[in-house]
Amino acid sequence: MTISNISVPGGTICVEAAGEGPLVVCSPAMGDSRDAFAPFSRRLVEAGFRVAAADLRGHGDSSTGFDYYGDEPTAQDMLAVVDELGGGPAILAGASMSAAAAAIAAGKEPEKVSGLILFGPFLRGASNPLTRLGFRLALARPWGPAIWRLYSRRLWPGLGDQASARASRLSSILKRKGHWAAFSKTARTDHAVVAPWFNRVTAPALVVMGAEDPDWKDPRAEASWAASQFAQGAFAMVEGVGHAPMLESPDVAAREAIAFASRIGFGGMHA
Repeated sequence: MTISNISVPGGTICVEAAGEGPLVVCSPAMGDSRDAFAPFSRRLVEAGFRVAAADLRGHGDSSTGFDYYGDEPTAQDMLAVVDELGGGPAILAGASMSAAAAAIAAGKEPEKVSGLILFGPFLRGASNPLTRLGFRLALARPWGPAIWRLYSRRLWPGLGDQASARASRLSSILKRKGHWAAFSKTARTDHAVVAPWFNRVTAPALVVMGAEDPDWKDPRAEASWAASQFAQGAFAMVEGVGHAPMLESPDVAAREAIAFASRIGFGGMHA
């Protein structure tokens, strides 16, 4: 395993890479850190992949103070990781907002992306502007950190009692200098920016959705809609888990990812 800081416009992105073989670049959800992919990554490394997990801007061990946050900058950062690690083509695995970023990256530079794996993807904005405003107000100081901790611990029902401990640990990271400001700016992301890129994505896409994902009234319906936005889209439901299937159920998530890689002939793998 190697940990490095990749320079991108405005700062650095922390990337943890392991393994040898076809490249899979992973990016987590807003408020989360790269270790959300750790159990999933280990299983892919054992299966013969090279896996790189990157912290978002202003999250984890990446730097703060960027001018821009959100889906489009994250897409640029994912492509920067691909370039740093050989130029691809790679599978991009994005969770939540990073799923939107992965789709944008695949539309911008399709020659660098062989496939997309989208965990609990946010691929469209809130239909009601008041919903976005309410979310921003809820995350304002001084009450924002406590509200986020309470909210985030519901995201991972598959972790059981460990969900609260994880929420507390991630909240403590956001208390580092500059991190809450970066998180708050990230929370202003409007996922409507991804829609214009859908018809430019040529890579196959797999949506992996937790059946208990609390961010959706009907997770299956959202997964079906998300998959339908891609010319070659499919979805898989993971029972008993929420917003981070790769963390809550890494065996199932890795099995789906490996099967997907095989179906698309990624790195010479074929079913």
